[in-house]
Amino acid sequence: MWTALWNRLAHPGHFLRWSGATLPWLAAASALLVAAGLYLTFFVVPPDYQQGDTVRIMYVHVPAAILGMGFYGAMTLSAIGTLVWRHPLADVSQRAAAPIGAAFTLICLVTGSLWGKPMWGTYWVWDARLTSMLVLFLIYCGIIALWRTIEDPSRAARAVSILTLVGAVNLPIIKFSVNWWSTLHQPASILRMGGSSIDSSMLYPLLEMVVAMTLLGITLHLQAMRTEIYRRRVRTLLIRQAERLDAGAEVAAPVTRGAASLPVGQAI
Repeated sequence: MWTALWNRLAHPGHFLRWSGATLPWLAAASALLVAAGLYLTFFVVPPDYQQGDTVRIMYVHVPAAILGMGFYGAMTLSAIGTLVWRHPLADVSQRAAAPIGAAFTLICLVTGSLWGKPMWGTYWVWDARLTSMLVLFLIYCGIIALWRTIEDPSRAARAVSILTLVGAVNLPIIKFSVNWWSTLHQPASILRMGGSSIDSSMLYPLLEMVVAMTLLGITLHLQAMRTEIYRRRVRTLLIRQAERLDAGAEVAAPVTRGAASLPVGQAI
């Protein structure tokens, strides 16, 4: 039973069918949740007693940071699936996730800089968490560049999977940097022993934005996976067509040479 289920889940055609039916609903739900979250962020959430209205940046910054790390975690699992089990969709998932994770990480860095200017007096400091998030973004860029550099899909998948697993060491550094070093970032305030330290009037809208942007990320990931599958199918068809044309040219070449050797006026 498990083998049949595994083979069914690994089949790209099955994935295209269920994802095609699910995507419109996911897109609509994510759009509604993001719109509701932005409304809560700008019109309902009260200003912070110390940070004022600049605290509203948190409602984009924190979900983007979570998703930037979350997508890399998903890529790490996909890398294991590629190297160990050679799951057909693992490589597709990994390649589709890289640009999305890089985009969320970039959003995290930009919003963090905008938030840091009024709070710290500068857009950038070489803080442990800031630096480790920048390293994460650079790893994303390196993975995307490596994929485009190696033409052979199998070699590219193996090389990228190894690089992804090596880069996964950075994830616990990002998570625990505020505990290991003296940083400008505050320690965990949502998931911590003793409960959240954020007031409920700010906590629930923040959690809503996390859910909304997570659903948006899943929607983008599924669509990117579908696009990658179709891209690979088109590539395979083009290669087969080129091979048929080459084979036809090789068959026609002897006939052409034989016709050229005949005397003028002699029928072939």
